[in-house]
Amino acid sequence: MQKKGYVSFVLHAHLPFIHHPESDDYLEESWLYEAISETYIPLLTNFQKLVDEGVNFRITMSMTPPLLSMLDNKLLQKKYIKYLKRLIELSEKEIIRTSKDKKLNNLAHYYLERYSNDLHLFKDIYNCDLISQFKHFQDIGVLEIITCGATHGYFPILYLNEKAVKAQIAVGVETYKKYFGKQPRGIWLPECGYIPEADKYLKEFGIEYAITESHGILYADPAPIYGTFSPIVSPEGLVAFGRDIESSRQVWSSINGYPGDFNYREFYRDIGYEADYDYIKPYIAHNGARVHTGIKYYRITGKTEEKDYYNIQWAKDSAEKQAGHFLDSRTKQINDVSSLMNKPPIVLCPYDAELYGHWWYEGPYWLYILFKKIYYDECNFELITPSEYIDKYPEIQVCSPCRSSWGANGYSEVWLNQSNDYVHKHLHIAGDRMCELACTFPDAKGLKKKALNQCARELLLAQSSDWLFIITNGTMVDYAKKRIKDHIGRFTKLYNQIKNDEIDEDFLKDITKKDCIFPDIDYRIYL
Repeated sequence: MQKKGYVSFVLHAHLPFIHHPESDDYLEESWLYEAISETYIPLLTNFQKLVDEGVNFRITMSMTPPLLSMLDNKLLQKKYIKYLKRLIELSEKEIIRTSKDKKLNNLAHYYLERYSNDLHLFKDIYNCDLISQFKHFQDIGVLEIITCGATHGYFPILYLNEKAVKAQIAVGVETYKKYFGKQPRGIWLPECGYIPEADKYLKEFGIEYAITESHGILYADPAPIYGTFSPIVSPEGLVAFGRDIESSRQVWSSINGYPGDFNYREFYRDIGYEADYDYIKPYIAHNGARVHTGIKYYRITGKTEEKDYYNIQWAKDSAEKQAGHFLDSRTKQINDVSSLMNKPPIVLCPYDAELYGHWWYEGPYWLYILFKKIYYDECNFELITPSEYIDKYPEIQVCSPCRSSWGANGYSEVWLNQSNDYVHKHLHIAGDRMCELACTFPDAKGLKKKALNQCARELLLAQSSDWLFIITNGTMVDYAKKRIKDHIGRFTKLYNQIKNDEIDEDFLKDITKKDCIFPDIDYRIYL
């Protein structure tokens, strides 16, 4: 069948920087371990299967600087191995506990095999280095990795001090180059937050294109003739790709999206909440709170409390059927649109990477089947990366994208509302103070230079949009508030010490060990 257009999958792999060498009690560190086992290893495994089977595919992933910093952290690698060993031990106990129920027992065996395999892959095959595994797929041309803001700072509010946005971009690009040995061509704007003020800095640091929310393109000035089916380019020269609404809805929608299929694994039913307390206590939070373990025995079944047992084959059947539906839907969509355009349309499908595997357990398998179908079946499109599309079709309409974000209502509401608005004045004051320090001490050496670099780290960590998001959503709010308070507090204390030439070396050493992101940072990015 003649190819009439393209589909571009973009997965946003991001977690906030969580690193607590002072304690094993931080539940939030498990966010990384869950993401490795449920999202990153399954994606890598399926990429390798596709390559081994000779399937030519394309996918794009942002890997954010905080995520890269955590994946590269030796302590967190050791803690992940410890996490896996506990899960393997729990799975072995589950095999004994469920011995009288064949269906449950089969699932317990499945989890033992799965977590044992994760440990083998992580330690023996990957040598604890997931970054090199993703880099390999970029190097052989099937994966394009793009960057993000240094700590996912939210540009539409930070830009009151443009140097804060410039620093987020500069450190994001430098971190990418450190790990991937080349210049990133694209950026996932944190929370897809687009502002025209950032364009000149994106261009200054060599970024060619950005991923934006649908209405950032649809409400551009002038209105784009092809909507989101073609990128636009801003007057400053930044190419912007907009999310396709229809394909997103099929995957994301909580009402009729694929992840709600009754055969899929139920996320919320976990033995951490359901097993006998004394039995499960060694495998839940240190303070005794029940939490997810990752061992889940039920399928979604429907809107009912009575859930049926998870059936792996049924889940795979649903994933295969839905991959076919997605393929047919894109084929029809491209057929309808291509006749109205003088160049092939691109359907951009951006998602949080953690949707694939963590929230939607079968997501990585669905992607694997879909990519095989696109390669082997009769369809009128090919997979492509945004960079490849720009290279093939460099003539792009000039429009000014609209200020926009994703998230509820699409215009910053998630990151600026009555629950979290108090944070921003502290971020703005700290940002202004960082610029003041850089201007006052442009040639610092020795201890003062170390303190200034740590100030930059503390500011960047405080700026993470994740804390604002968590406060809005009402999950782990105390932790998010603590992180903001800690980073602003550490920054302010160091600021005063530097100004008064009274740097407390022990204090500096302590927070440098805890907040050890961006070891090569240079505070003069704030000049």
